Amino acid sequence: MDYTFLQNYWWFIVSLLGGLLVFLMFVQGGNALLLFTRDEGERQLIVNSTGRKWEFTFTTLVVFGGAFFASFPLFYSTSFGGAYWVWILLLITFVFQAVSYEFQTKMGNLLGANTFRAFLIANGCLAPLVVGAAVSTFFTGSDFLVSKDAVSNALNPIISQWGNAWHGIEALANPFTLLFGLSVMLLAMVLGGLYILNNVRDEALEGKVLRITRYTSLAFLIVFVPTLLWLLLRDGYAVAEDGAIYMEAYKYGANLLAMPAVLIMLLVGVVLVVLAIAALWCSDIQKGKVCSCACLAPHNLIWYAGVGTVLVVMAIFFLAGYNNTAYYPSCTHLQSSLTLANSCSSEFTLRTMAWVSLAIPFVLAYIVYAWRALNRKPITQEELKDATEKY
Repeated sequence: MDYTFLQNYWWFIVSLLGGLLVFLMFVQGGNALLLFTRDEGERQLIVNSTGRKWEFTFTTLVVFGGAFFASFPLFYSTSFGGAYWVWILLLITFVFQAVSYEFQTKMGNLLGANTFRAFLIANGCLAPLVVGAAVSTFFTGSDFLVSKDAVSNALNPIISQWGNAWHGIEALANPFTLLFGLSVMLLAMVLGGLYILNNVRDEALEGKVLRITRYTSLAFLIVFVPTLLWLLLRDGYAVAEDGAIYMEAYKYGANLLAMPAVLIMLLVGVVLVVLAIAALWCSDIQKGKVCSCACLAPHNLIWYAGVGTVLVVMAIFFLAGYNNTAYYPSCTHLQSSLTLANSCSSEFTLRTMAWVSLAIPFVLAYIVYAWRALNRKPITQEELKDATEKY
């Protein structure tokens, strides 16, 4: 467990949390589906389905940010302190989400349930888009300057500075960033639809969600495939043996070929997601037609797509950080780009946290237990009519 191993280990942990976060954004994707129904009963089913899981998503987001802060603090101070409008926008949408779940059905609600549901829709569309846009800057670069010598300046000890007044919003002017963000948003909607099919038993709503998710999945593939090809064929930010940063043609595609395990991970993840989408197109709940393989029934597809999503996101993170690559490049000053080596915490901190991270399997076991307890019985309209506590 030398210093290099610890740096790579914590990038693995960050990547795993990133993959879980994108998967758990089925909550946001499910809420975005409120756009496609005006029936009050169906809207209540959707909100109460996603409402039982939204804390998992928000908690994972906080842990993801905390892991980045503890293991790679220079990234945290550069991105969260420089591109703060992006993160503030993300935080605002999650605040709207929490408030909406709490107050939409409360007595004396002056804004009305539909106003709070509009907030849920905004969170469902914007949150995945912003997260995807932020991750895309791992490959496109950002406008910042890092000067570690500034820490000795008692009057102005600011190590990293952002290069423009837009503070992160300027990334949305990059077509690759928009495509990447749109891919995550559409994937979240696909996962949201699959989760509702898994968690709700209502023939009318299931049929409607099945149709919507089919076309959403098609849109996702249309956007994701060129985005992935663009990523693998673009020039990347490589790290020389002396730590100097330089541009390398087809860097991320070369990373994929240089790391066979990551290539396999990416391929398996893509196959699982495509398999779920293909099975979705072969099923029709309202006509009683289900894919010939019982394990590929619509109610089970969330697990194929979910595992595939985690694997694909982890592989993308690995391409950004491993194999001598600058994971947070600066397009303003190339040598300010952040790598695993120049932005991490001390060896003592990483080693201490590595021991703490051994508790992660127990946390995951508790999440699985809580998930099974909440999903023991699918949600129906009859259940909601008799429920005293509901969103």
